[in-house]
Amino acid sequence: MTSRLTPRSAFVLGVASLAGLVMFLWPLFVQPEAGATRVDQPFIFMALLPIVVLVVVAELTEGGMDAKALAMLGVLTAVNAALRPLGAGTAGIETVFFVLVLAGRVFGPGFGYVLGCTSLFASALLTSGVGPWLPFQMMCAAWIGLGAGLLPRRVTGRAEIAMLVAYAVVVAYAFGMLMNLSSWPFQLGIAVPGSDRTLQLVPGDPVGENLHRFLLYNLLTSTWGWDTGRAITNALLVGILGPPVLTTLRRAARRARYGQPAVEVAGR
Repeated sequence: MTSRLTPRSAFVLGVASLAGLVMFLWPLFVQPEAGATRVDQPFIFMALLPIVVLVVVAELTEGGMDAKALAMLGVLTAVNAALRPLGAGTAGIETVFFVLVLAGRVFGPGFGYVLGCTSLFASALLTSGVGPWLPFQMMCAAWIGLGAGLLPRRVTGRAEIAMLVAYAVVVAYAFGMLMNLSSWPFQLGIAVPGSDRTLQLVPGDPVGENLHRFLLYNLLTSTWGWDTGRAITNALLVGILGPPVLTTLRRAARRARYGQPAVEVAGR
């Protein structure tokens, strides 16, 4: 397990992320045929999970993730799956992200990416939360873990905690916005009180106009409510529990001897 991506892993992660972007953004660019009453989602969604598996295979075959790393992945996935029902998302209180951010920080972007996918998948099975939204949640969580692993490595001490808190706040809003984007194309009859404008997706309209409608929709429906609750939860958990959890994870990395990069991490 390395804190740096190998070229093969970086390529596979890039392809997976590109597929994820297509998964979120395709409604903005689709041009329905004249007279069409229905537009189905592209089959790209069916390729998401195999791509995640490819990430794991790429890590394994290049020595990026060994048996010990897989064991750690299983443990942290179980921990995150158990933590998620504690908040249940009520008022945006979600406890699934802070471990993901801290683990991605310690074990690197590839590990964080896979942990994001497995955590959301396992917790969905535990909470009966499997549905069409799950691939989107997995992709968002994967990006959160990936981003945590890509944060500057030289930042340490209190500055590191401050950086992780700021990152946790940003991804809380980003997660809410992306999940809104995944469901917004299927919302009908969205109106602004006191105005004749609609905030629903208008197929075939310019991308900029539909994007403007979405940003207003996101701002009015979740930014000041659920997303802010999630951001506060993330900030408090990372700020309070971040130092001991980081120390524990780095000690585990040192004792398991995850290779040279892990020694570098543990030496902080």
